[in-house]
Amino acid sequence: MSGWKVTYYISLTGENPVKKFLDMRPAAKLKAFRIFSHIEEFGLTSVISHVKKLVGTPLWEIRILGGDSVRIFYVTQKEKKILILHAFAKKTNKTPIKEIEIALSRIPN
Repeated sequence: MSGWKVTYYISLTGENPVKKFLDMRPAAKLKAFRIFSHIEEFGLTSVISHVKKLVGTPLWEIRILGGDSVRIFYVTQKEKKILILHAFAKKTNKTPIKEIEIALSRIPN
């Protein structure tokens, strides 16, 4: 047991935008949940091949490859918590600034 806890960003209206996004993509959802459960059970080092730091930001991204190329942004918090902030379908080589800005706006103060 690693002690890590994966939580989702919840909007002020009570919505969970990442879950809503993943619900529309069953294959990506399955892969994402497998990665989340590995993090909770074995820690971040167990998924190192699926994650990448976004240089110049506090964000990390989980890369989900396949028919749907999906990216999920998260930040680590105190007490071994991971906050899942934003998910999007990646269609270009460069991560769109708009997607990064959405994730950054969801980081709690």
